[in-house]
Amino acid sequence: MDSFQKNVMIKLRTIINDGGQKEHNEQLLAGSYFRKKDLDVLIFEEKMDDGSVVKNLITIQKNKVSINRSGAVSMNQKFLAGQITENVYHHAHGKLHMETFTKTIGYSKSSESVEGDMTINYTVKLNGQDKRKHTLRLTYKEEEVQ
Repeated sequence: MDSFQKNVMIKLRTIINDGGQKEHNEQLLAGSYFRKKDLDVLIFEEKMDDGSVVKNLITIQKNKVSINRSGAVSMNQKFLAGQITENVYHHAHGKLHMETFTKTIGYSKSSESVEGDMTINYTVKLNGQDKRKHTLRLTYKEEEVQ
């Protein structure tokens, strides 16, 4: 089976370490999972604090992850293990230049079911300010049919 789509529950956890000050965020979201050859794709919507919606498209390949966000905020952030990437983060109050250095990308998925676990450790500099350490952990699992 080369390609298919399933409904999944996604748990997205982020930790930002800004000089010892840690900010934790965790969300549980319904989404869709697609597999096409060596490419895994997750699509889901996030509701922001102000009620606006951000659409997320995450593509996962060996040593490369791309997060494309559109709506209330937009960006196309690429993670390449051991490399620096740049993008622009657009939001209601303007835009920020982001420089991302990806330390590690870990990704494992089940061969028997639709579930996976991805962890990305990286640093981000916003508009040339001091870099902050980030950890993004995303897990997904096929929704059980009731």
